[in-house]
Parts: sequence; structure tokens; C-alpha cells
Amino acid sequence: MEDKSIGLVETKYFTFAPAPDELVLASGQKIGPVTLAYETYGKLNQKKDNAILILHALSGDAHAAGFHQKDQKAGWWDMMIGPGKAFDTDRYFIICSNVLGGCKGSTGPSSLNPATGKPYGLDFPIITILDMANAQKKLIDSFGIKKLLSAAGGSMGGMQVLQWFASFPDMLASAIPIATTLKHSPQQIAFDEVSRQAIMADPDWNKGNYYGKSKPERGLAVARMMGHITYMSDKSMEEKFSRRMKSKDYSFTFKTDFEVEGYLRYKGDSFVKRFDPNSYLYITKAMDYFDLSEGRLASGTGSDGTRFMVIAFKSDWLYPLYQSREIVNQLKYRQVGVTYCEIPSTYGHDAFLLEVDEQTHLIKHFLTSVCSGKENEK
Repeated sequence: MEDKSIGLVETKYFTFAPAPDELVLASGQKIGPVTLAYETYGKLNQKKDNAILILHALSGDAHAAGFHQKDQKAGWWDMMIGPGKAFDTDRYFIICSNVLGGCKGSTGPSSLNPATGKPYGLDFPIITILDMANAQKKLIDSFGIKKLLSAAGGSMGGMQVLQWFASFPDMLASAIPIATTLKHSPQQIAFDEVSRQAIMADPDWNKGNYYGKSKPERGLAVARMMGHITYMSDKSMEEKFSRRMKSKDYSFTFKTDFEVEGYLRYKGDSFVKRFDPNSYLYITKAMDYFDLSEGRLASGTGSDGTRFMVIAFKSDWLYPLYQSREIVNQLKYRQVGVTYCEIPSTYGHDAFLLEVDEQTHLIKHFLTSVCSGKENEK
């Protein structure tokens, strides 16, 4: 398939919930005004029924595809979004927003608190995946869209897809959760807690009040290093690094002797340049709080009309196959139409970003089928 880019794109901003109509959060606290950074690709048709909401993972943002004028780095899912691609911008209107609590244009702990004129820091309220979805719905409503053709995303993006179905089932014609779960296991919570503790143990964290001062870069870098280990599989790490060394012999110091050490340090050091440590704390906590198990995903019995395609990867040990199967089982129990696809990738959890051809084939056919089904209903 010819790789066609959608070219230059622009990040836009949607602000809502001014006082006294602040956004009410799951915790009972309120926040406002709220700004969401977002990007759109393709055109919304006259019926406004060709819109697809793309939802990003922990470290993602609104820039899912194309290029920015000043930064020629492609969006994080550029290989999947564009003319002729999985999410075909010749057919569909694609929307992607930075989540509430993020640090790439949306309101989060690094944003100015209107009550103090200073960054929120830890005065920012604890948020949940439900709060993210509620904020996104305000954005979708602003387009006059009554029903999305689909919502799709991997990892934490998949959690948001599931939350959208649980909260607004009548607004989704279809849903594509990828490499995700109904709830975090104790192991997944443990990984997040170690990452949070790394950030909070950094002497520059200063209880979240580091804005305008030295940022807790080492703590965030260690958190990101931990994350990258969980994103890869044992086989992909063996193939990429094995025990290859950066020089001919051991240094007999604590320098980076092995290539995998250098890779992790590079990933950690580069991540701190683009991400806010407090946002990392808040977003991982939101992921840990997420829980749509025990019948909370689908409350009706086949009455929602949403079609699902659940995608999982066999080498993903961060979000193992059994967690995707639990999603499928709950949907089937509620008589919700679902297709389940296991992809035999060796990339681990990162496969949802890397297995382009297989996902493109599956998603293209699924969305075409959803559109055909809608036509037959008329």
C-alpha cells in the first residue's frame, strides 16, 4: 500500500465548563474552565455520521497523524490514519484529543489554576477515565455529532473506548478497543506505583511544586524506563538487543555497557523533554482506578446496537490475552456483537503501534462492514 500522508495539520483548542458550570468529576470535585487540545483529519460529511474518535495511550497526545509546520515528526499513529489507510481520511472524519489531565495542550496539573494564577500542581483534582470520556463528549457535541461511526484506541486508549460504550452506548455505531483491559490487575497497578514512586522520590519533585524550577527529570526518566520494559516482549528485546555491548569489553563501572541499557536511558532522557511528571502521576492513577468488570461494561442485553472488534497481541504480557478475552466474554454475555482478533506479533504491548499491515486489514474491513450495516438499516 502506498504510504500517503495527510500532510500539514494544526492543533486546535476547545474550551468549555466556565464557572459556575464547571465539569463535575467522578470524585465529586469540580474543575473549570477546561480546555482540550485536538486535531481533526478528513471531512465531516453532511449527515455527520462518518466521525471516528481516536483515543491515545498514556504518553500520547492529540497529534495522531500528519505533520506540524514547526515539528516534522509524524503523529503517533500516522501509519494508520490518512488516505487509504486503516482510518481512511478519504471516507472518515477523524478526531483525536489530548486527554483531561494531559500536558500537551489540555487542562492538566501544569495548567494555570484560575483561582491562584499559578500551575495547579497537586491542587489539580484526581481524575478518572470516566472524566476523560465526559470531557471528550463535550468536544464531540460541539461538532453537532449525534453518533460516532466508531471509537478506537490502544492501551489506555482502549480503556477510553470501553468507557465511551459504558457511558454513551447510543453514541457509538462501533468500537475498536486494542491491547487493553476492563481493569488493571495487581501487577499492572504495581508497575504504575513503582513509576509514581520514582517520580515522587526525585528531590526536585518538591511535592509537585516544581514549575519554574528544576523538573524531577531523573524520576520521570526512571518511570519511563520501567514503562518501556513492559511495552516490549522477551523475544523482541532479544532480537533488538540480545547481550550486545556498546564496546568490546566490560567497563567494570556503572556506565552503560549493554545496548539495552543505552536504549532505556535514551528513552528516559528524551521523554522528560516532552512530558510533565505530574501528568504521569495523574494519568497512571486514572488507569489504576478504571474498572468496568463484573457487568459494568454493558448494562443492557443486546439493546445498544454497537458492534465491537477487540484486537489483542499474543506476545503482550502487560495486557495479556486473557484480559481481552474477558472483554469479549462480557460483551457476548450481554449479547453485544463482537469480533475477536488475536495477532501473532512478537512486539509485545507496543504491537498496537507497530503491527500496521495486520491491523489495517482488520480495521478496514470492519469499518466497511459497519458502514454497510448502517446502510442496510435505512
